[in-house]
Amino acid sequence: MKKQSKREHFAHFNIAGFTYNEGALVFNEIKIGKELNMVTEPENHYDKNAVALYFNDTKLGYIPRSCNRAIGKVLNAGCNIFKAVVQKIDPEAYPEDQVHVIVYIEKKA
Repeated sequence: MKKQSKREHFAHFNIAGFTYNEGALVFNEIKIGKELNMVTEPENHYDKNAVALYFNDTKLGYIPRSCNRAIGKVLNAGCNIFKAVVQKIDPEAYPEDQVHVIVYIEKKA
């Protein structure tokens, strides 16, 4: 019998705005599999659906606009069903492409 996964893929992307935030300060600490915190910024005057990504207390950047609307709405409703995890790190890539993230929906047991 096939074991059922406890999570479901929802989105994947590179961190937007990585070069404009503090990701470079903690780049050597970020590892594949590390969980990132997602914090909505409904008052963000550039994007009302903005969802910032944090590694511990360090702001790395944002979920790209093309992926943030549904995640932001669910988080703003108080339903934290998502888990954001570092999927790939490429120190040789252009800074906006250095950290790739995958977002899962966590299934209830």
